[in-house]
Amino acid sequence: MRTKIILLLAIVSAALLAWNLQTIFLRLPDELNQGAIYRIIYFHVPANILGMTGFGLGMLFSLVYLVTKNLRYDALAESLTEVALVFASIGLVTGSIWARIIWGVWWAWDVRLTSWLVCWLIFAGYLMLRHAIEEPIQRAKFAAVVSVFGTVDAYISYKSIEWYRNQHPAPVLSIRNGGGMAPGMEAPIWWNLLALTCLAAILVIVRMRQQGIAREIDTLRRTAHSY
Repeated sequence: MRTKIILLLAIVSAALLAWNLQTIFLRLPDELNQGAIYRIIYFHVPANILGMTGFGLGMLFSLVYLVTKNLRYDALAESLTEVALVFASIGLVTGSIWARIIWGVWWAWDVRLTSWLVCWLIFAGYLMLRHAIEEPIQRAKFAAVVSVFGTVDAYISYKSIEWYRNQHPAPVLSIRNGGGMAPGMEAPIWWNLLALTCLAAILVIVRMRQQGIAREIDTLRRTAHSY
């Protein structure tokens, strides 16, 4: 069943990406002020949305673990956070490339950029913490605390372009009352988001399976040591 779900998600993701890439590069015109480089928004924005959403879901399942003490929720939180960090990394890299073309620098210490980098560092530390602590219960509790702090910073980063006016552009998507994109140019963002969401779901399922195998091996190891 799991294999069929992964296969279905892979087909949907590949089909959407193929269709959307053809739309982005062959049908949409260059942006008036930015030229061709603006097309990076179709990967930059969905990647950051998935990063923030994944961090939030990871925190949610960490809190569920603290209530239920079921380590499966902790494993799900870890898997979601790992995948979210991958997409957050894509968001940072694409944003840096975009900045180099538009601003003339690879990085500017803007509130949005800085808070998102801090968020990335917090969750990178989250994964390092998990590898540093061997005892599952203690590891899950400490990781949950870090996840809460990281998600709070992710929310600050999300709202920063509304709270502060710095170098980063104001919201342009209609869902955030931006309305700064020409008709027909916003829709591919959401199609790409759907495609990348399918890909993210595949990665989470694979990581959950790996987590389950790791738990089984750990249980066998502990049982062998008890004899």
